[in-house]
Amino acid sequence: MNLADFDYDLPPERIAAEPARPRDAARLLHVARDGLHDRQICDLPSLLRSGDCLVVNDTRVIPAQLQGRRGDARIGITLDRPLADGSWRVLLRNARRARVGETIAIDGADGFSAMVIARSGDGSAVLRFDRDGEAFRAALEQAGALALPPYIPRAHGATARDSTDYQTMFAAREGAVAAPTAGLHFTSALQDALTERGIGLTRVTLHVGAGTFLPVRGEIVTDHRMHAERGEISEAAARTINRARENGGRIVAVGTTSLRVLETASDAAGVIHPWAGETELFILPGYRFRAVDVLLTNFHLPRSTLLMLVAAFAGLECIRTAYAHAIGAGYRFYSYGDACLLEKP
Repeated sequence: MNLADFDYDLPPERIAAEPARPRDAARLLHVARDGLHDRQICDLPSLLRSGDCLVVNDTRVIPAQLQGRRGDARIGITLDRPLADGSWRVLLRNARRARVGETIAIDGADGFSAMVIARSGDGSAVLRFDRDGEAFRAALEQAGALALPPYIPRAHGATARDSTDYQTMFAAREGAVAAPTAGLHFTSALQDALTERGIGLTRVTLHVGAGTFLPVRGEIVTDHRMHAERGEISEAAARTINRARENGGRIVAVGTTSLRVLETASDAAGVIHPWAGETELFILPGYRFRAVDVLLTNFHLPRSTLLMLVAAFAGLECIRTAYAHAIGAGYRFYSYGDACLLEKP
């Protein structure tokens, strides 16, 4: 498979700059076995069955974008994930001369700084900040900003409204750099309607890392290596999901992040086991899905690993047809855009 197999042309006006209001008023393209159907997110209860189990990601987005200085040079820092020794893996911008052992002064919080511990050729680095625990969180809240995707136009960075728009109603466990965007469509009213329909809901965690913003650079997609992301499935969540499957319900992943953590924690028979750790699971067409029956997800960028995942789930030709329909019908794409409900063939 080549990268060009996952390309498509998207008119710029199809990229959403703001979410739908209310959130469950977003459009929903139902990609069913009998064809394509134009719906809304609020129709979700009627499209699922009693006994189905929705699995949502409860990660909370942190203000992961920092600005620093090394002498006269301005350096951009995007946090990725904490490491076992307390340091952080990050992505750096404009930091060619930032060498191991040097200190970067962080703007926005008094005395906040980080030492460069390691550098990599892919733009990543390891930094050790001058504080940890609650002191680090306080400095991050003061100095950091949301790392909004570059296709969301903001002349002066994320706004106060983005701070709520870019969190799901399930956000509880801090650690994500980017939002699990399928979850952005949910409201309390929608959750109540799902419950009344007899559709269950349980939570897992996958902290979306800065690697989600990085492009696939090689033309041979199987050469790409995913950045590790941290996640967890509790014993209670695993038990709820397995019971739903045993009782004939379908497992509905809300977003590619929920899907990846479920597939990581499942065995060959599709049974979910409690799990905590890091996953580098890269899903391409040909992958055999074990744990997930239905996927609710936004429309993804061309030539991205997420587009490869949905092509693996629904079929590449099916996704090409669905995306062409969505573009022609005026659907809104990417993080603040509309969604599709994919049934596994």
